Amino acid sequence: MSLKEYKHMISKRIIPVAIVVAGLAMIVAFKKYGIGGHLGANPPTKYEKILHNVGEMLEQIHYSPKQIDDKFSHEVFTKYLTDVDVEKNVLLQSDIDGLKKFDNQIDDEILGKVTIQFVPAVETVYKARLTETEALYKDILSRPFDFSKDEDVNQNYDKLDFPKDDAERKEAWRKRLKFLALERYSDLLEAQETNKGKKDFVARSKEDLEKDARARVLKIMDRYYERLKKKVNDDEQFNMFVQTIVQCMDPHTDYFPPLEKRYFDEQMSGRFFGIGATLKDDDGNIKIGTLVTGSPAWKSGKVAQGDIIAKVGQGTQEPVDLTGYLVEEAVKLIRGTKGTEVKLTLKKVDGSVKVVSLIRDEIVQDETTFARSAIVNSEKGKIGYIYLPEFYADFDNPKGNRCSIDVAREVMKLKEEKVDGIIIDLRHNGGGSLYDVVQMAGLFVEQGPIVQVKDRDGKPQILPDHDKSVLYDGPLAVMVDELSASASEIFAAAIQDYKRGVIIGSTTTYGKGTVQRNIGLDNKALGFMDTNSDLGTVKLTLEKFYRISGGSTQLRGVASDIVLPDLNEYSKIREKDNPDALPWDEIQKADYTPWKYAYDLNIIKGMSSERMKTNSAFSQIHDDAEWLNKESDKVYSLNIDKYRAEKKQINSTYKQIETLSKLPKEMNILALPQDAGKYATDKDKADRFQQWLKDRRTDIWLGEAVNVLDDMVAQKSLVYNK
Repeated sequence: MSLKEYKHMISKRIIPVAIVVAGLAMIVAFKKYGIGGHLGANPPTKYEKILHNVGEMLEQIHYSPKQIDDKFSHEVFTKYLTDVDVEKNVLLQSDIDGLKKFDNQIDDEILGKVTIQFVPAVETVYKARLTETEALYKDILSRPFDFSKDEDVNQNYDKLDFPKDDAERKEAWRKRLKFLALERYSDLLEAQETNKGKKDFVARSKEDLEKDARARVLKIMDRYYERLKKKVNDDEQFNMFVQTIVQCMDPHTDYFPPLEKRYFDEQMSGRFFGIGATLKDDDGNIKIGTLVTGSPAWKSGKVAQGDIIAKVGQGTQEPVDLTGYLVEEAVKLIRGTKGTEVKLTLKKVDGSVKVVSLIRDEIVQDETTFARSAIVNSEKGKIGYIYLPEFYADFDNPKGNRCSIDVAREVMKLKEEKVDGIIIDLRHNGGGSLYDVVQMAGLFVEQGPIVQVKDRDGKPQILPDHDKSVLYDGPLAVMVDELSASASEIFAAAIQDYKRGVIIGSTTTYGKGTVQRNIGLDNKALGFMDTNSDLGTVKLTLEKFYRISGGSTQLRGVASDIVLPDLNEYSKIREKDNPDALPWDEIQKADYTPWKYAYDLNIIKGMSSERMKTNSAFSQIHDDAEWLNKESDKVYSLNIDKYRAEKKQINSTYKQIETLSKLPKEMNILALPQDAGKYATDKDKADRFQQWLKDRRTDIWLGEAVNVLDDMVAQKSLVYNK
């Protein structure tokens, strides 16, 4: 679960009863967390074992461990409280002051010198504040807002302080709720203006629309609180605490409780055991979207599109009510072990309620995870296009999919079609298997080093491609953006250093130059052999990787040879924007020989630059992206006229980018003949595949990549003709 999901909303009213309850809750919580004896005594609780094992792991094997001392304790203290109350409208400054005694004690809890006290203390205070919440938001939303008043609200939470008293917190809540209501009131006004004059149109008063807007916000808040009441528990708070600790070491060290680890493995492998249905949120309800042909849900004949999943039960266990659950949380409950039973309580479209028992089976996420290809018939030739969403690998299944093998298969299919060049699209590819990226780069270069890795002892190791053969030696381009990270950067850097192809995209990629490994927290698993544990798993940063030219991609990423502006250029989403990121450095370059048929990059860049001069779309996207980034970090007006004027300008800019992002004329992009019958038995998948092709036909960034590859094909022809 994302830490930002812990945005909590609290009310104002404090009563003596709440204080008494808080005191009793503190005693209960302390017992749950094992308070009353040092680690190793009585014996240690599950929470203490996890915390102590995590501390040892960070100190002993993390690539660049920070000293677990009072300074580190202060960092965890500050970050955890901010993560618990992201919007800083739940806790008061007095609460923070009251917790200050733990500011320099967390390191002692991690090291086992004292028992766990910080998390239960925070949980107790937080729950007490939650008790105050419903009364506050319900009270504020019970009275009309005056949208003609000239006031504003600050939505930049990083620049806010915790409220100093109840009155300041109540005012912050009033403005926050007013902003939520204003958004919906503006939408209702716009809908009414659009429908005015249509048949059967009935105009509503502004007072009625304002009341409707508040009612909608109240519904959202009530639903949100249903979720909060379930999610604010000992396990969730402790798990978030451990995640905060490991993230203070570096942004890519993570703690996975067992359920989260299973979900992570499923995403990496592209396979899971479930029922074969896509889920969606519909006004707070978890609904069945589509069914996978041949899946348990489809075979049962009892699950239909539009069904609401009210509860999920594991075999004979008591079912879990999904009220307030997010789609991702519901998915994790429904998935499980192959052959096990899951019971769904379904509210059917006709209003009836049925309990359906299903046996989980393997579901393959071939659409969203695995490599796929197409052919672009340009005016100058035939270009192969391979889309790779992540560097996936099924580590637990020798027969499972691996991206390096799948990409090799797509390359061979494209070669059969006698393409003139190939584009590898790594946009939004966040990385994955280190082994597979080395193998995949080896498909395009001769035997030699691909990447260098260095552990905490400072010993560089070269990871080479051992295969002397080259699967594809023709013109090659790699598309990247700000979210191309880790393995994507290894691949792009290797292609660039060998001068094997051209990198096209954002100014730089993400900038993640670290290597992680999953290690179970049981003592038996600390030898790296077992990645799973009942105590959870730590995805630990053990190494940094370096280009074969010596520099790290950490923070700096890979700079594109040909830069194409996009929407995210000015967003603070790269590694360099995280204060806990490890620093950039470099090591000695590896011994390698550049590609023998290297292109004249200056000529290729020059030809692209000339096209940019006659295509104003990219320069306008650049200007719009810069303006939108400035608008996203601001104080918003709560005056309806000013708000609507600002919204109109923002919507107009987004619409302009959407229009500019599409080519005025579709490219001729077709599926490979070998894939013609790929989804013949599943109409939904077939339709989605056709939509995928359609989206690429108007992709302006892909369009310029095709132009660049055409230029490379022409240059190759000139070189060979000589």
